[in-house]
Amino acid sequence: METASGFRPHRVVVLALDGLLPFELGIPHRIFGRPKDAAGRHLYEVLTCSIRPPGPVETDADFAIHVEHGPHALATADTVIVPASYELGPVFEEGVLTEDLAAALGHIRPGTRLASICTGVYVLAAAGRLDGRPATTHWADADRLQRLFPRIKVDPDVLFIDDGDVLTSAGVAAGIDLCLHMVRRDHGTAVANEVARRTVVPPHRDGGQAQYIERPMPDPQQATTTGARAWALGRLHEPLQLRDMAAQESMSVRTFTRRFREEVGVSPGQWLTRQRVERARHLLESTDLSVDQVAHDAGFGTAQSMRQHLQTALGVTPTAYRRTFRTGAALRT
Repeated sequence: METASGFRPHRVVVLALDGLLPFELGIPHRIFGRPKDAAGRHLYEVLTCSIRPPGPVETDADFAIHVEHGPHALATADTVIVPASYELGPVFEEGVLTEDLAAALGHIRPGTRLASICTGVYVLAAAGRLDGRPATTHWADADRLQRLFPRIKVDPDVLFIDDGDVLTSAGVAAGIDLCLHMVRRDHGTAVANEVARRTVVPPHRDGGQAQYIERPMPDPQQATTTGARAWALGRLHEPLQLRDMAAQESMSVRTFTRRFREEVGVSPGQWLTRQRVERARHLLESTDLSVDQVAHDAGFGTAQSMRQHLQTALGVTPTAYRRTFRTGAALRT
């Protein structure tokens, strides 16, 4: 819907399939329904559609939902999101689309951004949209996804994967991480963080799925790495050594590294780099500090080091990132 001023919100269309999980269906509406610009206009418009004409869609709960839009809504989408379903039938069992689902997906325009939550990835995979690409899903389904679609590069360890115009997420709540990431990518960290605050979720979760896979319960008296992480976050501008972090918990470097990976899902070095990238993003968006000063305050030491890390993590230089997202800091939710 375009206003008289030419403004048109980004349209997100969520595909509701029989057997869907109501929680996952609601994630895009909650996350994309919040952000507004400085004039109070919603930055996104969220619609839900079915592969059939408007009507009821069964859920995995003891109720159905009434969907107002049929498959033609997919032709109007800027982003299409496919949540998980427990009734994918041949899509899940054989890796092939049903006739109705294939016809519905045929309405999607070339260049439309595609995303899946949890096992919604099977729909994108069966449609051939993930061939040769990296993708993820719930850790319990990752091996099956890889066997069924050997051309996909399945990564079972991450919460989500952004491969440009196609994004996939792990199970259930990882859909929140994915949607917040898309808001962050579209409008900057400040907007995504405000949405996260209003939703009462962390704006960015550390680590990957490894930390959620069931393991034997640790000894209740066993020390954790929580204090060391808090200590490091208060000193990102300083050169931090692994031995210094381990010392905060009175552990050997070897024990600390193992415990850290068990709790967070990544190594201390990877975690520290991610925190510094996030600090740099925030400073580039919200301050007028020079690139050299941002690099120092984020703990990268030099602008060249920060440039390399941002290029690796975000695919852009600090200057390009600031130019793209600085205006996003003025947006509100």
